Amino acid sequence: MAIPQKILAIDVGSGTQDILLYEEGRAMENCVQMVLPSPTRLVARKIAAATVQRKNIFLSGNTMGGGPCSWAVEEHLRAGMKVYATEPAALTLHDNLDEVRKSGVRITDHPPKGTMEIPLRDVDLPALRKALKPFQISLPKAFAVAVQDHGFNPRGSNRRFRFQYWENFLQSGGNLTDLIYFHPPPYMTRMLAVQKDIPRAAIMDTCAAAVWGVLCDPAAAEKLEEGFVALNLGNQHTLGALVRGNRVWGIFEHHTGQMTAEKLKRILSRFPEKVLTNDEIFQDQGHGCAFHPGYSRKKGFRFIAVTGPRRSLVEGLGYYMAAPHGNMMLAGCFGLVAALKAKLTTEHTETTEQ
Repeated sequence: MAIPQKILAIDVGSGTQDILLYEEGRAMENCVQMVLPSPTRLVARKIAAATVQRKNIFLSGNTMGGGPCSWAVEEHLRAGMKVYATEPAALTLHDNLDEVRKSGVRITDHPPKGTMEIPLRDVDLPALRKALKPFQISLPKAFAVAVQDHGFNPRGSNRRFRFQYWENFLQSGGNLTDLIYFHPPPYMTRMLAVQKDIPRAAIMDTCAAAVWGVLCDPAAAEKLEEGFVALNLGNQHTLGALVRGNRVWGIFEHHTGQMTAEKLKRILSRFPEKVLTNDEIFQDQGHGCAFHPGYSRKKGFRFIAVTGPRRSLVEGLGYYMAAPHGNMMLAGCFGLVAALKAKLTTEHTETTEQ
């Protein structure tokens, strides 16, 4: 498959959805770029409006990211209103549909009379197409989308289950190009839901897209051979990755709400030394910490490059604030494009050699 001339990259976070219309041959700074409210926050606003209007709601559409929209559903139920949902939409609230029913949500395929229908989806292409039309901009045929997927886990710890994804990635080699998918793992239901809405989309985890985005910063890229720490401080999740060559050699993931500058400084001093443990992070309400089987710090990994909307947490600590193409908020989108191009180039090379 040839590298597309145009790619629509969408990085779906809990606070914002960041959008880049990449065009081959055009300076990245001149490509269309947008930072909009995240889909889950937009849905939450609609639910909150229905709560004020005292209207029952029907959630249709697809499985999407929870957080704000899930909290809005809980508030709606507490206010005495009814919530109906299709099975795919209900999986936004919990992987175990029995738990969804226990919360008071009624699962049905058809909207009861008089309910306000609220569609769920992580990517709304019709809305984007309509918004861009007055500017004489049409959507391309190639799409790359990043979402954070905890994976389908009806029972047990979501934190542990999600971190198994990173552990499996490291155990299988930690190759950077393996972080973007044309065929996501079958348990990544949120990624698969995006592909139901956009069948031809390449899919990536938001944290993985951020790591790739850091690599688009020249100062970070210069440290690739000796190894450095890529730190993404998202609105809800914090992820640190040990990156060297074409591999990730270690990962820790935590919740940004649990972070302080002092805690991050302590974690980042111990992470490259391989003394930060999985249990330590998990017991602190994070996801975990793991290393590539072949990781050994002999040198390097002193440079720390930071991205993400909550990067102000580490201001004053002396870390490098990465800003690929001069725009930190689009780091995930730049990463999506870079990862997709690298993946296609690798596959083309392998096919040619065969």
